[in-house]
Amino acid sequence: MTDVRDVEISASHVESFDPASDESVMRFAVHDRADVERVVAQARQAGVWWREQGFAGRKKHLLRWASWMASHRTEIIELLHRENGKPKADATIELLMTLEHLSWAARNAHRVLRDRRSLPGLLLANYTATTSFLPFGVVGVIGPWNYPMYTPSGSVALALAAGNTVVFKPSEYTPAVGDWYVKAFAAANPEAPAGVLSIVHGFGETGAALAESQVDKIAFTGSTATGKKVMAVAARNLTPVVMECGGKDAALVAADGDIRAAADAIAWGSMANSGQTCVGIERVYVERSVRDRFIAELRAALSNVAPGSDARATYGPMTMPAQIGVVREHVEDALRRGGTAVIGGVDSIGDRYISPIVILDPPEDCLAVQEETFGPTLTVTTVADMDEAVRLANGVAYGLGGAVFSRRRGRELAARLDAGVVSVNSVVGFAGIPSLPLGGTGASGFGRIHGPEGLREFSVTKSIAHQRFPIPGLRLLSFRRSAAVTALLPRIVAFRHSRRH
Repeated sequence: MTDVRDVEISASHVESFDPASDESVMRFAVHDRADVERVVAQARQAGVWWREQGFAGRKKHLLRWASWMASHRTEIIELLHRENGKPKADATIELLMTLEHLSWAARNAHRVLRDRRSLPGLLLANYTATTSFLPFGVVGVIGPWNYPMYTPSGSVALALAAGNTVVFKPSEYTPAVGDWYVKAFAAANPEAPAGVLSIVHGFGETGAALAESQVDKIAFTGSTATGKKVMAVAARNLTPVVMECGGKDAALVAADGDIRAAADAIAWGSMANSGQTCVGIERVYVERSVRDRFIAELRAALSNVAPGSDARATYGPMTMPAQIGVVREHVEDALRRGGTAVIGGVDSIGDRYISPIVILDPPEDCLAVQEETFGPTLTVTTVADMDEAVRLANGVAYGLGGAVFSRRRGRELAARLDAGVVSVNSVVGFAGIPSLPLGGTGASGFGRIHGPEGLREFSVTKSIAHQRFPIPGLRLLSFRRSAAVTALLPRIVAFRHSRRH
């Protein structure tokens, strides 16, 4: 049966639907290639004014924006609930995390991006060496639907704080949230010219047009497959990109860990937001000696967890209908090939809601272990020790996030995981810390958002070597270098680098 949420009503419009009821939320005109080019040109023009504000001025405007959104929180919480499907409590957390990261970027941009002086070294001691971090110009941001405000804001807010203007293309599944977010900036800063923060609506063609436009950098969050397409289009203009792609995050549960706390955290990390979290937990590797206890604690932690759309629901419906088919395929493959459903099963998968599913010891090469499921499912694999756990956890193409539960070996095991972000004795903790960079390796993408590294991601590094005064008789960088200086060079090499250490 075709889901109404998968139907484009008009090629010239994009319409979003409440995933719990299929009721229309909002409809927007699609921006074609000419529209995108016009919006990017306007953003470039507005960039002159935005850069002239300096760090102090941009901080003022960004904090006004945060304050306006906080004051109108009821509107966006309701809209997130309706358009994305998540419970209002989770929508409130998403808003809070958005504002925390936005405020951090506004308050720390000057400290991170101000000019830096470094020592020039002995050979060029008459120079000063300065590194500057300058805005790219116009940054295009392509956002996802699972956290339609928090995730793109990790790029939007930092790009703005660094002095860029931004053109934002939200997901076609959550365009209303993106539209509210952009209009909030204008409402909070009526004196700002149009183009500091702009929005373009549409489907894949609009995203491709943005990637191929005259933007100076692209920040993409979404699936690995779509990310590759965005990169290919951006490559036509050599436009640099930062890629925040999929994940298949693993949790390691050691015998010395707090098993009850691990089960409680993993239950939330795997099922919250209907499992539609790129840094959520999809796999667990638990030592054999505590495996049965962990399963028992996991059952207890999930005993009252159920999806729905009312105030009692733990999490909401699947936002993107097509993802339900992916979840079904992964679960059926894991069970058919030897995995055991210890919580839920194929019957847990409904037309719009999926109840928690936990599969014990599926084969490592099955889809549910190797590919991103993006639903409220979890595989649990029994291991002999943590060395095996690390080896198996690192045996997928993705390298985004992870978690380790161990009282004595947490930091050691976290360092061994091939992941860009890891929590110890918790899940997803890194996402709530604005000063920590976030990003992955392998099929999870490259580049970083959040933290100082995120601010620099949206800055061009420029180095300046300034000769303050010449040194008489010691011209190294000249064809008029004296014979005496030339003769001295081998002695300098020996003196500086031939000594024993």
